[in-house]
Amino acid sequence: MRAIQITQETGPDTALELVEVPEPEASHMLTPGEGVLVEVHAAGVSFPELLQSRGMYQLKPPLPFIPGSEVGGVVISAPEHAGVRAGERVAAFCALGGFAETAVAPEFFVFALPDELDFAQGAALILNYHTAYFSLLMRGRLSAGETVLIHGAAGGVGTASIQVARAAGARTIALVSTEAKGEVARAAGADEVVLVGDGWKDQVKELSGGGVDVVLDPVGGDRFTDSLRSLREDGRLVVVGFTGGSIPEVKVNRLLLGNTEVVGAGWGAYAMAKPEVTRRIGAALAKMIDEGFIRPIIGERFPLERAGDALKTLDERRATGKIVLDVR
Repeated sequence: MRAIQITQETGPDTALELVEVPEPEASHMLTPGEGVLVEVHAAGVSFPELLQSRGMYQLKPPLPFIPGSEVGGVVISAPEHAGVRAGERVAAFCALGGFAETAVAPEFFVFALPDELDFAQGAALILNYHTAYFSLLMRGRLSAGETVLIHGAAGGVGTASIQVARAAGARTIALVSTEAKGEVARAAGADEVVLVGDGWKDQVKELSGGGVDVVLDPVGGDRFTDSLRSLREDGRLVVVGFTGGSIPEVKVNRLLLGNTEVVGAGWGAYAMAKPEVTRRIGAALAKMIDEGFIRPIIGERFPLERAGDALKTLDERRATGKIVLDVR
C-alpha cells in the first residue's frame, strides 16, 4: 500500500516520504490482536503530526513510522464484538498509521459514519469533536444558557467546539485573527465573532454582559491573562493546547480574587485508557449529528503525496476548519 512515513525529525519540508509498505495486520497497540482494519478514503491532518515531524510530540515511535491519527473509510475486517462490520462506512481514530491506504484502529475508537457525513468529514470527526465534547462538557461543565469564548475558533478544534457548544444550548463567542476566519466561524454556527486586537477582552465582556462562563483555549500564549479577565464569577478557563507555541503561566491570586478556575483538558491520555468514556462521547456526538448540530467544516484538501504541504499549512497558521488528505 502507499503510505507517508516520517523518516527524520526535520520538520514538514523534509521529514515526510511517500513509500510502498505492506498493509498492517488487524492488531492495534491499544488492543493487541483485535484491531479494526479500515480502507482509508480520507485522513485528518492535525497538530500532533506537525509536532511529530520535528520530534516534539509526546508519542515518539521509532523512525521511520506512519503518522496520522484519524481516518474516514470502509471497514475491511473487525472483531466479532466490535460495533461495526466489514463494508460499513466509519470514522476511526488510529493514533498512528492514518496517512496510508489501510489503517488499523481499536474497536472502541471506530464509529459508524452517518449518511449525512462524507469521508472527509469522518476524518474530521474524532480528534476535534471528542476533544470539544470532553473539554467543554466534561471538564468545563458547560451547560445550557451559558456563554463560552472559543479561541482559534476557525480551526479544527475551534469549529468543532462551536458546534458542540450550540448543541449543548450554550451561546458562543468566536475569537479569530482575520475577517476571513470570522466567516469560517460564522459558518460553523458562532453567535458572535470578535477579532483579536486591542480591546478584544472588553468586547467579549460587553457581548457577554460582564463576562463569559467558560473560555476554551487551544492556543495558549499571551492572551491567557486576558482570557482570565474575560470570565465572570464561577467561570472556568479550559486549557486544551498550545498551538500558539508558548505555554502561559497563571498567577493564582487572580483565581482567588475572581472566584474562577483553570482546568486542564488532555483528552487523548484520558480517553485511551477508558473505552467506556470514548463510547459514551461517541454516542452523544452521534445524537448531535442526527439533530443537525454537527457538520465538520473541511478546509484545504491535499492528495496523500502532499502531506508535507498540509502540515506546512498548519505550521504557518493558515488553516481553517479541518485539513484533510484525500487518500482514495
